[in-house]
Amino acid sequence: MKAVFWVTLLLLAGTQMAAAQERGYADDGTSNSKVVWADVLRVDPVYDHVRAPAREVCDDVPVAYPGDTGSNRAAGTVIGAIVGGVLGSTVGKGDGRRAATVAGAVAGGAIGNNMARGSDGYYEGVERRCRMEAGPAEHRIVAYDVQYRYRGDVFMSRLGYDPGDRLRVRVSIEPAE
Repeated sequence: MKAVFWVTLLLLAGTQMAAAQERGYADDGTSNSKVVWADVLRVDPVYDHVRAPAREVCDDVPVAYPGDTGSNRAAGTVIGAIVGGVLGSTVGKGDGRRAATVAGAVAGGAIGNNMARGSDGYYEGVERRCRMEAGPAEHRIVAYDVQYRYRGDVFMSRLGYDPGDRLRVRVSIEPAE
């Protein structure tokens, strides 16, 4: 008979604990707090201005480099003078040949200088130029301000998630003294 009494007592205690959990009482061994549902009235997302990290952007840019003007002109002048002098020496006889050589060298030097100046120009190419650019700015949701009602009173909390239509809340009651 004692065994039946203890088994009945244990079963009764187990059903009481299950009923207490069903009503939302906390499982922390105290009867001063319980977990219940509150109705959510409003959910407002909280945004934060977030900037993506800076990144390197590179472009291939066409460039022109000035030529070496001094050496091109000097070479053109010397070569033009030599060619002009050789051509001038083939004209005339005696002093006339000497004058024609000098005149050919002067004329050839001037022509060679002008030709070298025209070819001084620029060397063209492509150069890779890089710069740092700030990443795009975004507005991200970082929290939610939630307004909810429990037993006629309205409360506000900031949560890390959107609770939907109902929110589980822990209600604790303690003496005010």
